Amino acid sequence: MKDHFVSNLKTNDKITTYLMVREAELKNGSNGKTYLDLLLSDCTGEIRGKKWNIADEEVPGLERIKEGNIIKVEAHVREWKGMKQLNISRIRLTGAEDKLDDADFVKTAPEDPQEMYDYILGKAKGLSDSQLSALCVRVLEDHKEKLLYYPGAARNHHAEMGGLLWHMKRMLMMAERVCEVYANLDRDLLMAGVMLHDIEKITEILSNELGISPGYSFEGKMLGHLVLSVRELEKICSEMGFDEEKKVMLEHMMISHHYEPEWGSPIRPLFPEAEMLHYLDMIDAKMYDMEEAVGKTEPGEFSERVWTLDNRTIYHKKG
Repeated sequence: MKDHFVSNLKTNDKITTYLMVREAELKNGSNGKTYLDLLLSDCTGEIRGKKWNIADEEVPGLERIKEGNIIKVEAHVREWKGMKQLNISRIRLTGAEDKLDDADFVKTAPEDPQEMYDYILGKAKGLSDSQLSALCVRVLEDHKEKLLYYPGAARNHHAEMGGLLWHMKRMLMMAERVCEVYANLDRDLLMAGVMLHDIEKITEILSNELGISPGYSFEGKMLGHLVLSVRELEKICSEMGFDEEKKVMLEHMMISHHYEPEWGSPIRPLFPEAEMLHYLDMIDAKMYDMEEAVGKTEPGEFSERVWTLDNRTIYHKKG
């Protein structure tokens, strides 16, 4: 069992604990001294760490620390620009003698991946539009193995084992409810858009079977999941003899759901289901980040600043 979890760390704590390395880089400071810059995590969250003023003889050992390693650190918890950070005094790689439980270091979605997959597949099979149903079922079944562990992002919202399924499931639940309010929406088209909009993150993002991502693939960096989704849809829909208008509308939903050019979309939504897909995506991402912030904060207190929420501090209500 770990000694301390990231979500429980308090400023000025002195800790000795185990953490997983997400990023590691030796850098040169403004004072000319070498330091180690780390992004560390466990099953409860992430925290930045720094080991300052490294002597030349320490460099070869610290160069061995790579993404995915579990390390043991002694550190003080400090605050820098409104966020907690570890000021590390001692650090070492771990081995079998440390007798660690992998579950302490793997952040996972709150529901079983197989159950989430079955729920989403059931919604795909239940679409009344036979073409959309067949398309979604095919895509889900083709990607089942990876969907059971893939994160929804390399960093930030849903960057956890099973995170992509968790994101899809909650968006589907919301989509069904908004269609009850906005009766003009084509339920099948919106539900299909939800199931397909992020599926090519499986190509865009690199991940091991624990849902831990070191970053992006070559195609992911060069094209991104929006373009990859359109490319994949074009191929599958052609094979299926898909209705042309319906295919183009789905492709439009893929490339427009980020909404703004600076977020990767070359065009904004041009019909109601595409517009709603964007807002469902945003709602789930923001609520995920809010839940994370509140979960790490004592009742009656404000969280540390959350970069993905425009550097806001989030309040955890009492009671």
